[in-house]
Amino acid sequence: MSVLDDLKGRVVNASGTFDALAARRAFGDALLERFPFAAFVTKTVTLEPRQGNPPPRLYELPGGLLNSIGLPNKGLDAFLAEDLPRLAELPVPLIVNVMGSARADVGRLVAAVAERPEVAAVELNVSCPNVATGLVFGADPLEVAGLLDAVRPLTAKPLIVKLTPNCASPAAVAAAAEEHGADAVSLINTLRGMALHAGEPWLGGTTGGVSGPAVRAIALAQVAEVSARIDLPVIGMGGVQCGRHADDLLRAGAALVAVGTESFRDPLAGERVRKELRALQPGRFAVPG
Repeated sequence: MSVLDDLKGRVVNASGTFDALAARRAFGDALLERFPFAAFVTKTVTLEPRQGNPPPRLYELPGGLLNSIGLPNKGLDAFLAEDLPRLAELPVPLIVNVMGSARADVGRLVAAVAERPEVAAVELNVSCPNVATGLVFGADPLEVAGLLDAVRPLTAKPLIVKLTPNCASPAAVAAAAEEHGADAVSLINTLRGMALHAGEPWLGGTTGGVSGPAVRAIALAQVAEVSARIDLPVIGMGGVQCGRHADDLLRAGAALVAVGTESFRDPLAGERVRKELRALQPGRFAVPG
């Protein structure tokens, strides 16, 4: 039984929306005693350090958030040396999210991360263009198939493919992921959007990703479509603010639910959503207290 089976029906965080290390600095060991998620998914790790996009990076929407953070991170070597040992102190399984712009780069990331005993699973962020083809990995089933063919032999640990909603058919991409060795898929990622101020783009990166309540209906539709197409566990996310929203995703076919933008407003949103979900469906899903 994999870590994904153990987590069935429970609540995790969406990558990049909860900084466990910053929370540990702020709350100390109290965070370990009251950690809000059943597993922790890291923000995206890339081979080389990234500064992220120029500011401004955030724009608040009436129904959510538009962000152009740009995946800032220390790079693989510093993550393994500095962050991973501290993240391993969390009282839950650790899932590391990785991204590269070529299959070989993703392979190096997967091999290096998965060999560490602290890591329970690896999530592949396929929203990056493949430099060899110019196509976004996650927008094309053939790209996802080729990527998994390259990285699946590198580890026996679970591989989760984080699907992009910005493509013609997430279900077709999910089917390719299943056929080529993925253990689960997660969706949805953010939707591409833009904000103008005085007629000019507000965000430093021009466009950004829309998240929060505004994308909830889209998340439900895509989770339902994907879960009907594949037999893999689906981690559903997108606009989850309460237990009812989590319950909706589970009923649409998700096996797990992730909380993202809501954690910016309420750092303990994961714990609250889990408790509300348990109250809604005390016997239907395995949602321990």
